[in-house]
Amino acid sequence: MRLAIIGLGRMGLNMARRLLEGGHGVVVYNRGRDKVDQMVREGAVGAASLEDLVHRLSPPRVAWLMLPAGPVTDQHLDRLAELLEPGDLIVDGANGRYREARARAERLRARGLRFLDAGVSGGIWGLKEGYCIMVGGEAADFELLEPALKTLAPPGGYHLCGPAGAGHFVKMVHNGVEYALMEAYGEGFELLKASPFGLDLAAVARLWGRGSVVRSWLLDLLASALARDPDLASIRGFVEDSGEGRWSVQEAVDLGVGAEVIAQSLFKRFESRQAETFSNKVLAALRKEFGGHPVKPDRPA
Repeated sequence: MRLAIIGLGRMGLNMARRLLEGGHGVVVYNRGRDKVDQMVREGAVGAASLEDLVHRLSPPRVAWLMLPAGPVTDQHLDRLAELLEPGDLIVDGANGRYREARARAERLRARGLRFLDAGVSGGIWGLKEGYCIMVGGEAADFELLEPALKTLAPPGGYHLCGPAGAGHFVKMVHNGVEYALMEAYGEGFELLKASPFGLDLAAVARLWGRGSVVRSWLLDLLASALARDPDLASIRGFVEDSGEGRWSVQEAVDLGVGAEVIAQSLFKRFESRQAETFSNKVLAALRKEFGGHPVKPDRPA
């Protein structure tokens, strides 16, 4: 099939490549021209603007956005809605909120346009390994996109999760689980590092990846990172969050679902960004007040 990829970041660029390798016709657009030119050299058709991109597609057109969630996606989606024709399909691959996806689907449907929300997991390894794609929308629209999905995903790696918004909801929870898994590995390996045995942490990670009930791709990646830098000395323990963990916790509150581990893993990320938390100072002060326990002086600014 022929489709457009809009946004050539870490994910979009390699998705376009995988589609090209699968024999699809790919039109690419990016705000920076360098990546468009790069993909043209690899066999894609470059578009100079969204108007140009639409002209290079045939009905029913398929335009897949791989842009940051928020205003950038909104701007491109609104412009595409003006340019496309009834029956054309927009796929939103950003890590957006599922409520927004539902609203977009309704808004576009009123103009005769089709819409799918697609949560995409695979990171920088997706080109080689394939992408796990969680889709929300109508079955007929999913079927239109399915030839591309079969190329992008490994066998069994894509699924129509439900109506509009379901794809982004499943991806949101996926990322919340990812937070919790990463925190569990972090705590476990900190405990291993503190042991009196001088453990080879990379070897332990590789060991656990062979037959253990805690084996995972994340563990394989950790083994690789530890093999390169056993003490992770080159890495600061500053952990960002991109939104989905927060949304997972917020939804858990709204739905009355216990998600304590996901919540704690999110709060640990917040804590990682502070040189020293005020709450820990409060604890130290209280121990001194009630028990006379010694405190350490604050570090110089």
